[in-house]
This record gives sequence, C-alpha cells and structure tokens, in this order.
Amino acid sequence: MFKSFFPNPKIFFISALLFAGLTCAIWYGYNEQMATLLGLDISQSEPVIGLKHFVTDSFLLFYAYYFACTALFALVWFKVSPHKWQWWSIIGTSTILFSTYFSVQVSVAINNWRRPFFDLIQSLLKPVGSDTSTQAVDAQATSTATGQLFDLLIVFGEIAFLAIFIYVATRFLVSHYIFRWRTAMNDYYTSHWQELRHVEGASQRIQEDTMRFASIMENLGVALVDAIMTLFAFLPVLWALSDYVSELPIIGKIAHPLFYAALFWSIFGTGLLALIGIKLPGLEFNNQKVEAAFRKELVYGEDNADRATPIALNELFANVRKNYFRLYFHYMYFNVARMLYLQADNIFVFILLVPTIVVGAITFGILQQILTAFGQVSSSFQYLVNSWTTIVELLSVRKRLTAFESTLDN
Repeated sequence: MFKSFFPNPKIFFISALLFAGLTCAIWYGYNEQMATLLGLDISQSEPVIGLKHFVTDSFLLFYAYYFACTALFALVWFKVSPHKWQWWSIIGTSTILFSTYFSVQVSVAINNWRRPFFDLIQSLLKPVGSDTSTQAVDAQATSTATGQLFDLLIVFGEIAFLAIFIYVATRFLVSHYIFRWRTAMNDYYTSHWQELRHVEGASQRIQEDTMRFASIMENLGVALVDAIMTLFAFLPVLWALSDYVSELPIIGKIAHPLFYAALFWSIFGTGLLALIGIKLPGLEFNNQKVEAAFRKELVYGEDNADRATPIALNELFANVRKNYFRLYFHYMYFNVARMLYLQADNIFVFILLVPTIVVGAITFGILQQILTAFGQVSSSFQYLVNSWTTIVELLSVRKRLTAFESTLDN
C-alpha cells in the first residue's frame, strides 16, 4: 500500500513526524523573533472580522514558514530517495494539509463574526412581553442598526464564498491524489502478478480492495486531517473563551473550565466507544474472508461442474450468515452506546453553562462563540466515534492488502 506511493515508507513517516514536531516547536517558540526579523507585527490580540483575517501579519508569516519547511523537506527526500510518485506523495500531501488548515481557519473567521453579529441582534431584540407599539422609533438609530446588520451579513457572505471555494478545491485535489495512490498500488501489484496470482482472491485484492482503500481514504483521511487541524485552531479559541465562564456545576470554580471539560468529555467518549467496539475490526476481517471463500467457489463452479455443489455452497454460505449475525449483534450494543453518548453531547455544553447563563455573565454573541468552539473541539475528538464503522472497514481492507503484500516479502 504505502511502498508503492511513498519513498521508503517507514523512514519517510518517521522523518515526517520528527520534522513536523521540530518545525512546530520552532514556530511556537520563535515566531515572534521571526516576525521581528521580517518586520511583521503579530501581537494583535483582537480578532479581525472578515477576509482581512487571512492576511494579517501572523498569517503571512505562517504562510512563508509553512512553504519554506515544505520545500526543505521535499528537496531532501527528492535527493535522498527519488520516487516516481514523489510530487504527489510529498508536495500533494503538504498541499492538502495546508488547504485543510485554511478551511478550518475559515471556520475560525466565521466564529469571530458571530460575536458582533449576535451581540447586535441581542441589543435590538425587545424583552419578552414588552409592548413595542407605544415605543418611539428613532429613525437614525434604526437606519444605523440596519446598515450594521447588512454590513455583517455581507461579511458573512464573503467568508462563506471563500469557504465554498476552498472546500471544492480541496475535494478536487484529494480525489486526484487518492486516484494517483490507487494507480501506484495497481502498477505495483500488476508488475508482480506472476508472484501474486496464486494468492487467494488475488484479482479481487488488486481491483476491489485497492478501489475500496482509495475511496475510504478519500473521505476518512480528509476527515482525520480536518479533525486534527480543527483541534489546533479551536483549542486556543476555547481556552480564551473559558475566561467568560467562572464555574461549572458540581465542580465549582476552576481555571479555563470549558477547555478542560471539552477535553474530558471528548476523550471519555472516544475511549468508551473504542473499548465497546474493540471486536468489530476482527469480525469485519473475518467477514471479508468468508465472503471471499463463498465467491471463489462460485467462480470455480462457472467452469467446473464438479465445483459449487449445493452442499458446498450451503456450508460456505452458513459461515457467511454466522459471521453476519455476530456482526449485527456486536454493532447493536455499539450503536446503543454511540447514540446515547451523541445525544448526551447535544446538551452537555448547556449543562456546563447553566451557572454562567443564570447570572447573565455572557452576551448572546459570546454564547454563540462558546457553543461553536466547544462543538468543534468536541466533534474533532469524536472522530473515532463518528467514523468507527468506516475505520473498521479500512482496517479490514488493510489487513487483506498487507497479507497480500507479505507474499512478495516471503
């Protein structure tokens, strides 16, 4: 799978992780010094509303730093281990990471927009039960408020159009990237066909399993990168918003309560679902084996009248049925736990905010920001919860392809 697309996969991924860790440490430790060296000011504390959010000095410095690090890493690997697919596997991967990061920053920009918009809405709404018919209407104030609302709506439209463009461009790039990966696997396996043709289900593994691997990675891989980038983008936001929440129910006052509550709740859900669904990958793998055995007998029966007899087919299909029924049972209690957790997640943040809301410590705009940021962090940690079924399928396909490749490695 990986050796067909990436140069020297084990060393490549280890070096990529080490290089990413080093560059992150340099960025967070010395970004102010780099900004001073380049004459940029990244000390701005108040968020910028609108498209200017993406061209602040802090962003410009990050763009330059990211592209410089990518170029350095790629040049080293291009020199050390040239590979047929190096432009797609290295430069393509880096481009997808950047576009995903940029799309997450679009979400941050929209979250920054929420405070002034909803605070303005709150200031214009009347208390419940008030009689607005007898209240004098200030024409100048009404005109000003109308202009402010439309200005903020136009700003949202600008950010939304940018979000659409980034999303479409990212999906287009990912589709081509994944198909190149499938092409690399196909070329690698077919070039060793004489060695692999005797493996059970060889044709299916080259055609179907590579296709399934590519289609799963197209959706699951992007979702994973998006979840990681969302955490990097919204955890600092949630940390800052925690200053508006002084205490939590039962626990009382703690520093940055929303931040720690989000971490606890998300890690708890992820660990719980991983533990409950621990048997599913093995069952899915067994499912692929019994299905392949049943299909293989049918294929032999097309050319040989002595094969695919009713007794043999009934026995093979009985194995298929037995494994499916086991799979259905284990998915049943897994889905019970999953849905209970997801439904509880819908009201968890409101439970946390009850003491803050009843004393009127936050505005409507800040409430909207907190709900969005908490939801983004929580959903990122729940990547495993939301994608578990697909992850199980991917693990099953990977097992089949790994066993397939082991023939070439003796």
